[in-house]
Amino acid sequence: MTRILKERDRLLGSTARDVGLTATATALLCLSTPGALPMGLYLALLPIIAAIGFAQFRLARPHPLPWIAVVVVLCLTVVLLLVVPDVPLNPALQSAVSVLGGGAVGAVSILLVTKPRRVILILGTFVLAIGTVVTALVITGSRMAEPIALTIAGWGATAITGLWLARTVPETLKRITNMSRAYRAERHASETEAQRRQGARLLHDTVLATLTLLAHSGVGVGATALREQASEDAALLRQLRLGFSPNPAASGDYKLKPVQESTLGNTLESVKQRFRRMGLEVNWHGTGQVLLPSHILDAFLLALAECLENVRRHAGVSEAHVTITDDDDTVRAMVTDAGRGFELGSIESGRLGFTESIVARLRDVGGNARLFSSPGSGTTVVLEVPK
Repeated sequence: MTRILKERDRLLGSTARDVGLTATATALLCLSTPGALPMGLYLALLPIIAAIGFAQFRLARPHPLPWIAVVVVLCLTVVLLLVVPDVPLNPALQSAVSVLGGGAVGAVSILLVTKPRRVILILGTFVLAIGTVVTALVITGSRMAEPIALTIAGWGATAITGLWLARTVPETLKRITNMSRAYRAERHASETEAQRRQGARLLHDTVLATLTLLAHSGVGVGATALREQASEDAALLRQLRLGFSPNPAASGDYKLKPVQESTLGNTLESVKQRFRRMGLEVNWHGTGQVLLPSHILDAFLLALAECLENVRRHAGVSEAHVTITDDDDTVRAMVTDAGRGFELGSIESGRLGFTESIVARLRDVGGNARLFSSPGSGTTVVLEVPK
């Protein structure tokens, strides 16, 4: 709701600015008519009109009330400076007075209609503007009907415009927000259903097919073919565990292209997206692109994913930081969270999560893992693998 109100105020401010500047430019055009004013008075009014334009330009900025006061005072000052006793205002000056009183001053009502307590300001400013125009007409002995009617009409038009915008814009933005929310929910449901169906097809085409062959003792299929198919299934599942999305071939197979070296920067993003879907925001820092042999990359990412899974399950926070650095021989990842932490001695010897899924996995590829934590101070795990 706060954003909607800010958008409403921004639109009202820009509208008041544009209407006011248009009215001031029109008044200047009337005053510039040959013979409308003595040259000395015309030159004296130019700085004041320029100041009015500057104040009206500031109406579109935050906290416009001081600039509203400046616009009202300067516009009415110009009207009074046009008064010469017993010298009737010529048509050009009458038009300038009407435009200044009903347009330049009236434009401020667009900004004052947003709050009920500002109605007093609107009424006070309106009475002051009408009073100034009437005073100028009375002193000069000019015709009163047309300038007063134009001033009142200008105020009515600007006030109605402000009320209409103040009521319409929030409702419109609310409807747009609701439509956007509904669209996102529908899109998310469609994507979830598509992922579910793809997962079901993938499971049927690969793992279940292999398990069915094993259940029937591999009838009609040689042992070598069974081992190759199981190896391909295992490779595919390992990639899925790292956050990749499978791309089925035209034949219906899900075959992965062997890669000797993989780019760490691309795979880290996959892990990040996976944990974001599960509610853990992972912030990456440090090296963006590092090349690793595929078997080392798999071990490194699986260990890193296990660290993040521990954060998600046990740390009690929704955010973790991963800093990646490398030198000539080693790639390091530091996984840090600001969670509840724990005593290192409290880890049971039979727990395999850290010992096997992280430490042993990295040691199998020549790497290492170190753990730092204390109650209330979060946890840090440093992972190292060779290049």
